[in-house]
This record gives sequence, structure tokens and C-alpha cells, in this order.
Amino acid sequence: MPRLSVFDMPYGKVYDCLVQKAERKGRTREEVDQVITWLTGYNHPAELDMTYGDFLSNAPGWNPRADLITGTICGVRVETIEEPLTKKMRQLDKLVDELAKGKPLKKVLR
Repeated sequence: MPRLSVFDMPYGKVYDCLVQKAERKGRTREEVDQVITWLTGYNHPAELDMTYGDFLSNAPGWNPRADLITGTICGVRVETIEEPLTKKMRQLDKLVDELAKGKPLKKVLR
């Protein structure tokens, strides 16, 4: 069976993984929702039924401050990623990672 791209996965599955990552470190689903809303413009991110690629591609208002998201995630510097969809995915990963590592929400939301 061929492996699915992360962009073809149901968004709900990826969302659950992001929430679990934060909750394991004592953060809340509501904080993850605030991060997703700030970055993407979606009002109710937990209720979306689409692929992860569609979620990222069709975000109603990608935050213009997303370019301030820097650092490494999975060994890759976020600011050097060329492919737009991959960059958006890693930007979201980075914000949830910062949240999970205990950074105050105010600082995560630059």
C-alpha cells in the first residue's frame, strides 16, 4: 500500500496529533485552537472536514506575521523552506512546538 502524503491526510487526524502534543506538556486544546486561528484565520479549527493540504491551501487569512516564525522543526529551518505548502505546515508545527515547550501564548503569537 502506498504511503499517503501528510497533505492527503484528514485534517482532523493532524489536528488531534497537534492537540495531543500540546496536552502532553500541560497545554490545552483551546490554546492550540488560538494558535491555529491566529495563524490561519479559521474560527473553529476543530470542526473542519477536509484534507490537511486543503486546510493549509484554503486558509481564509494566513497571518502576515507568519514570516516572523523562525527556528528549526524536525531539523529544518522554517524560514528557509521554499515550497509554500510545506512552509505553512512547518510554521504551524513550530508554533505548536513552542506552545508545548512552555512558551507563553502571548509570545507564541508574535
